[in-house]
Amino acid sequence: MKIEGSTVLVTGANRGLGHAFTRVLLDHGASKIYAGARDPGSVRDADVTPVRLDVTSMTDVVAAAESCADVTIVVNNAGISTGSSVLAVDALDAGRREMDTNVFGTLAVSRAFAPVLAANGGGALVNVLSVLSWLAAPSTALYCASKAAAWSITNSLRVELHAQGTLVVGVHCAYLDTDMTAGIDAPKLAPERVARSTLDAIEAGRTEVLADDISRQVKEALAADVGVLYPMLAAS
Repeated sequence: MKIEGSTVLVTGANRGLGHAFTRVLLDHGASKIYAGARDPGSVRDADVTPVRLDVTSMTDVVAAAESCADVTIVVNNAGISTGSSVLAVDALDAGRREMDTNVFGTLAVSRAFAPVLAANGGGALVNVLSVLSWLAAPSTALYCASKAAAWSITNSLRVELHAQGTLVVGVHCAYLDTDMTAGIDAPKLAPERVARSTLDAIEAGRTEVLADDISRQVKEALAADVGVLYPMLAAS
């Protein structure tokens, strides 16, 4: 499908990668952008349409699907990271918050907009995942778990929505230069680069975006012994 002339909903669109998606979509000729955010007042751009959308609120999700009935592309970008390990004191509570947003929020929006996309010719559903869908980082273990679950749901959505002609795209990348990684000293991708790669994938009909070398290397290593991704285990 073509980005030019499309109508797009982006969740978590008030900052970071979500905001980058709105700008790059407009640069590529999208005709209308619905910018979903918990607080629509935090959406500052005059050339997008703010939509109240807390993806953990079914009231918000249902209302968005009803008011954005002309959507042809959905970008599930909204996500949170608590930075919790599996042995953290608050691990269970933190994990539930991350699962609610990163997994069940993505699922809720996907389910609500699946019939909208079908009615508008199929379109595309984009789920922003992470290289951590495939790689455990102990300091953010529960975020990793939520992204792994979101990856599995993305695969199921690909199968379920194939018959209605909806392209389901999973986006994997390492660190992005956003507020979420502000305290991390490591090479980071520009969000606009990931957004452009994703739009290229939609137009080419590709189901997966590996936005950087790290994501490509980690995916390739999944078929190898566990010690390739976790060298300390190989040493033992």
